[in-house]
Amino acid sequence: MFELHHLSAVDQLDWLRRGEIAPRELVDHYLARIERLDAGLGAFVTVTPETARARAEQLAAQPGRAAALWGLPLADKDLTARAGVPTGYGSRAFAGYVPEKSDELADALDATGGISLGKTNAPEFGMPSYTESLAAPPARTPWDTTRGAGGSSGGAAVAVSAGLLPVAPGTDGGGSVRIPAAATGLVGLKPSRGRIPAGSGLDSLGGLVVPGPLARTVADAALLLDALIGASEPDHATVAPSWDGGAYLNAAVRGEGRFQIGVTRWSPWSASYEIAPEPESDDALAVALRELDALGHGLEEFDPDPEPDYAAAFRAVWQGGAAGIPVEGERMELLEPLTRWLIGVGRELPARDLARALSWLSAFERRVIRRFASYDAVLTPTLAMTPRPLGWYDAEDPERNFAQQCAYTPWTSFVNVVGLPAITLPVHETADGLPMGVQLIGRPGREDVLLAIGAQLERRLHWERRHPPQW
Repeated sequence: MFELHHLSAVDQLDWLRRGEIAPRELVDHYLARIERLDAGLGAFVTVTPETARARAEQLAAQPGRAAALWGLPLADKDLTARAGVPTGYGSRAFAGYVPEKSDELADALDATGGISLGKTNAPEFGMPSYTESLAAPPARTPWDTTRGAGGSSGGAAVAVSAGLLPVAPGTDGGGSVRIPAAATGLVGLKPSRGRIPAGSGLDSLGGLVVPGPLARTVADAALLLDALIGASEPDHATVAPSWDGGAYLNAAVRGEGRFQIGVTRWSPWSASYEIAPEPESDDALAVALRELDALGHGLEEFDPDPEPDYAAAFRAVWQGGAAGIPVEGERMELLEPLTRWLIGVGRELPARDLARALSWLSAFERRVIRRFASYDAVLTPTLAMTPRPLGWYDAEDPERNFAQQCAYTPWTSFVNVVGLPAITLPVHETADGLPMGVQLIGRPGREDVLLAIGAQLERRLHWERRHPPQW
């Protein structure tokens, strides 16, 4: 039986604009699905039905439907403050906190004409690459609810994968859009540093964190990307290359071009941690290589030099970023061991050591961009393992926990360091029915190339037809 969530986000928006469905009707559809299904999934930590319905009625009463996402249901990641809505940052230390002012990203989503249905699940302050905090139930991949959805945008990914939202924004500081997208069978895109004005990354330590879309199709991801870019004016002197409204959706719909693609399993973590990809990771890469070759793209394997100092430099910046988390005194006991460790080490880190780490990563950025410059895109696996069983990560030993995260996600964080765009595509399904993805990394500002290649693979593999049981 047909239901509204069976439509792509692009089609739902088209129906809204043509008046075939009202914003309130679409909001009610998704709220009903959240109420029925989310208890077993952990996608949301807060649902705001009254506010969402009032917003839908307000939009319907206004003349014109030109806003980029007019009437489309969305949700805020629980790391994004929205005035008047509980925002816990995935932490018991912020239980009951209700901000008086919204973050810029929440305001930008409102400017697109979207309707927030609440807050999606996230781990404590977004620091881990999995969403299993002590403040909320875990986010479970809908494909196997004994396994986690990854993080830190785990709840957003679960919501889109299970049909509780048409599309959702996440944030990505070390893979936090791409990791959960891969674990839940979605398309997840990390834009170039400076691309989205409301989350340029330029104001975060090391320039790591940017927002990005989670979607079931490449075109849906492009729709949300275009909307976020156009929602506010750039206010940094350094921004990604120029953009024409709707350009990325056009690139995703056309899906044109033949490109030179580098292929590598190289990871800068491998000099410091054991990286041992499972066969399912290699299988996903093999599927992508087969299809890209059939499409006529040039493929060339390459293996950059090891980077033995990467782990120490990245850890220093990650810990330095955690040092600023606003938790002090007795409230520190409410934090999880991993977060306490990151904050504690970060606050004791000498300024000289942090400056050296930032300088090293800046030089690393230039080296990687030069190494990748001869390719239109670089292909890697997204994850080294299938979605991890709930409880797999060591909750008490932070060092081991960090090593486990690196082993699971060895190809994502360095892309944040170098500021390049990257997209994960759900090209493969294992014998056990679990999704596995590959990552394409683009040149600076060339999200259009990633979307074009993604659209070509989507046409051949039709992952938009695969759905988890809750669908």
